[in-house]
Amino acid sequence: MSFSPQPAGRAAARRSVAPHGSPRAPPCPARGRSTPVRHQTAIGAAALSVGLAVAMSAPATGAVGRTAPAKPNPRALAATSADALVAAKPSVFKMAPQDKLVHLGVVSGINGLQHVAYTRTHNGLPVDGGDFVVTTNASGGVLSTSVNQTAELNVGTTAKITAAQAAKTARTRVTKVQSATTPQLTVLAQGSGRLVYETVITGTKKNAPTKLHVVVDARTGKVVKTWDEVRDAADDRSFYHGTVDISTSTSSMQDPTRNGVRCGGQNGGTYTGDGSWGNGSGTDLETACVDAMYAVQKEWDMLKAWLGRNGINGNGGGFPMRVGLSAVNAYWNGSYTTFGHNQSNSKQATSFDVVGHENGHAVFSTTPGGDGGGGNELGGLNESTGDIFGTLTEFYTNEPDNLDPPDYLVGEEVDLVGQGPIRNMYNPQALNHPNCYSSQIPRTEVHAAAGPQNHWFVLLSVGSNGSPSSPTCNNSTVAGIGIQKAGKVFMEGLNRKTSGWNHARARVATVQAAKELFPGSSAECTSVKAAWAAVSVPAQSGEPAC
Repeated sequence: MSFSPQPAGRAAARRSVAPHGSPRAPPCPARGRSTPVRHQTAIGAAALSVGLAVAMSAPATGAVGRTAPAKPNPRALAATSADALVAAKPSVFKMAPQDKLVHLGVVSGINGLQHVAYTRTHNGLPVDGGDFVVTTNASGGVLSTSVNQTAELNVGTTAKITAAQAAKTARTRVTKVQSATTPQLTVLAQGSGRLVYETVITGTKKNAPTKLHVVVDARTGKVVKTWDEVRDAADDRSFYHGTVDISTSTSSMQDPTRNGVRCGGQNGGTYTGDGSWGNGSGTDLETACVDAMYAVQKEWDMLKAWLGRNGINGNGGGFPMRVGLSAVNAYWNGSYTTFGHNQSNSKQATSFDVVGHENGHAVFSTTPGGDGGGGNELGGLNESTGDIFGTLTEFYTNEPDNLDPPDYLVGEEVDLVGQGPIRNMYNPQALNHPNCYSSQIPRTEVHAAAGPQNHWFVLLSVGSNGSPSSPTCNNSTVAGIGIQKAGKVFMEGLNRKTSGWNHARARVATVQAAKELFPGSSAECTSVKAAWAAVSVPAQSGEPAC
């Protein structure tokens, strides 16, 4: 999402999600919601097969020539157990007789936790919001579920308006249209269901890039919702980190060990040269790429070492980066990140927290549930996710004070608009953003709406009386569990995310995560609950006890 600060109350900022990149089982359209796809198999609710073959590792031969017993694959065990649960308890997942499930894959988490993600079709049409996640342990035991849908679908699938009419309506939402997809007839999981057309319009809106999903009611022709995939915001010499080794190939600014990670200019090409990059200047674009490459490499390493995630996309891959954006901004557009400069044009927007933030949107988009709209509340959670991953990257690298030291401020090194940080995570209200959740959050500009979850994360990390001290909304005292543990809980919460993500669901998911990550201790679970209560997100129905 756009990184540039905007005052609360303005229209929602541009949004985006990661590209699908992997094949989908027809007729599901490319919705911009990406989950690491291992296999996609349509499964009927009434005849769901639970006899999936368990993948086994290659046999090992011992010194005496005997073949050691093959070990079950935890991912295959998880898929088998999840399928069995859906077959046994379809009502838990709001399954209608006309539904068929589609496996989106298995995401491996920390301590052997496995997360099996699904979506569904209804009478052959893809269902927007029909997704859910089943979490198991390493031996396939089901631990918890996260279901987006609230009711069984029962909706007709005959449209009253044509696809051409829906396309015409969709195109009016973009100032300058470059391309448009064929409208896809879809069931929207609202109540018992709503028949809609979804069209993706690429172009510009208010002189900014857009890849806008427009959802039009297939009976009335009115726009139901829109959401944008564009999310605003060695001897290699960087600007922020001094002399570093970004381990590129010898002739191009591409990482040979981190698939997909490369950097270049606004034309999408990768910078080439002799393998010695940058001159350390705040206005040099090759130097900006050194900073961007170094930051995303550290984020990649943090994700693996601290959070058990394989690459930015969870499947061993990352995304290209572009520098030289002629704007006081940085953003993620669903396919790559792009970085501009500060208002004085003296620095490029490629510090740890900015690069970590934009690639954090890619993490959000490639966990279950993706990022398919959801309004400003989901947008705020997405913005907060970017801030949290940028902060985790700073603390993991732990640079000294004269470089880019770790803190709970966002954008202070870049000084984007000449006023220091653009967000304060430990006390959001210091920058006129809400510290506490309220009914106003779904109507709050998304960067400001990041406040409650950012505040929760700091309280969980260092506590209310830690360093820095952080006020609570209920005058309570919260005990911190450390930033690495807090990061684990947050990542495992994202691994249970569904498309209708909100603060209440995030609370339930992170409580589940804490209980399952630290089964021999109640302290972490207790702190997760206390930190949510301290930002005015109360206990939820179905939330486990610590």
